[in-house]
Amino acid sequence: MRIAALADPHIEEPYMSIERLEKIVEQTNNTKPDIIVLLGDYVAGHNFISRHLSVRSAAKIFARLKSPLGTYAILGNHDWWDDPVAQETRQGPPLAQKDLEAEGIPVLENSALKLSHQGKSFWLLGLEDQYAFQDSVKGYIGRDNLPKLMSKITDDAPSILLAHEPDIFPKVSSKISVTLCGHTHGGQIRLFNYSPIVPSRYGNRYAYGHIIEDNKNLVVSGGLGCSILPVRFGVPPEITLIDLA
Repeated sequence: MRIAALADPHIEEPYMSIERLEKIVEQTNNTKPDIIVLLGDYVAGHNFISRHLSVRSAAKIFARLKSPLGTYAILGNHDWWDDPVAQETRQGPPLAQKDLEAEGIPVLENSALKLSHQGKSFWLLGLEDQYAFQDSVKGYIGRDNLPKLMSKITDDAPSILLAHEPDIFPKVSSKISVTLCGHTHGGQIRLFNYSPIVPSRYGNRYAYGHIIEDNKNLVVSGGLGCSILPVRFGVPPEITLIDLA
């Protein structure tokens, strides 16, 4: 089964215009994936922009993604942080989720779906964001509930976990076949497999690529857009393709 993962587009102009996003969607479709997953952070992550673009405009483009099993999304921290009402009330859904769902793209909120590919069943799990709410005392408060999510698995079919931030990985059960994450942009600046700044408490440990620990598999996408600064060096934007036997 081929999975196409699109992470961290951070929709804004000039770096991630609608025209560029249309090309990304076309390129993704051309890879002939069996399923497509969107790994969060649709909202722009920096202020060096010429024009804000709505997630709704991007969602209309994402709705053109084509695969036999469909397109599924999770949210990222910026999708929560950019919504002042969600931050004040500490409740969702945030605007980004409403925009995606309005275009027919399901957003998984600590949700488990059982799907089938070539007659074989598997679970698609979507973890809510681990840093959804900014808090002056605690720093961040997440909406993730991994134990509750795992309790929704009712058989031994393989499981694929979507989680925006890779920091959850040490807590992930060996029952999960592969965990797919974004958030880090591969460090956004990377030299000799090292990034000086990685938005993770684990630093470069989960910055980018395919990581195997304790017989568990993690794939961290380099993502598409930029956060903090509109600069990428040594880690180009990517459509991440995962082929599972």
